[in-house]
Amino acid sequence: MKHFILASTSTLFGEAYLAYLQPAMKTLYAGVDEIVFVPFARPGGISHDDYTGRAAEAFGEAGIRVRGLHTFSDPATAIKNARGFFTGGGNTFLLVKQLHEQGLMLPLRDAVNNGAPYMGCSAGSNIGGVTMQNTNDMPIVYPPSFETMGLIPFNLNPHYLDPQPGSQHMGETRETRIREYHTQNATPVLGLREGSWIYAHNDALTLEGTLSARIFEPGKDPYELPAGSSLAHLK
Repeated sequence: MKHFILASTSTLFGEAYLAYLQPAMKTLYAGVDEIVFVPFARPGGISHDDYTGRAAEAFGEAGIRVRGLHTFSDPATAIKNARGFFTGGGNTFLLVKQLHEQGLMLPLRDAVNNGAPYMGCSAGSNIGGVTMQNTNDMPIVYPPSFETMGLIPFNLNPHYLDPQPGSQHMGETRETRIREYHTQNATPVLGLREGSWIYAHNDALTLEGTLSARIFEPGKDPYELPAGSSLAHLK
């Protein structure tokens, strides 16, 4: 019985950290009083302790205690025994490298597949896909593998941005990059806009929030999927 949220971002413009997700978090973590936080993505290079403190403050508003995974002497056992998880954003390459090198990617996947509630934001959502290959992040480190948890049968591009009409920027758009990906790979990609998230509960997988998502499948034109839609067709 899977129960998870994969969100595009942790913070919307002008809002506090995780503020827009608080109602969804109350549903996801109902009955859970402590979670394990995975701080390995380290946005801006902040320390694991400082990042855990940021998460603890936001979860404290919901009455949930937070323990950083880095504080456990046996992280794999901590994952096995945890009642829930949150993985924050930052650099996906660094996050994936740490999870693989510490042998934690598969235990985390198994815990979520066995029903432990999970929420990811940005990089923490990327690892819910089949691979991390559609991240926007710089490759500041080299992970042993791009494979991630495979909680969903497609990949994500969080913080998805549409081309701006009249822009004089000559660099590649997100859509161009994803089209390049599909010249070499067949996994569908969902462009997840700010303020949107994927919600899984039991066998249902839906797009939540107020915005549509941009869907990319190899050999097809991209298309929009409205908020509230099922994602069951993406395989």
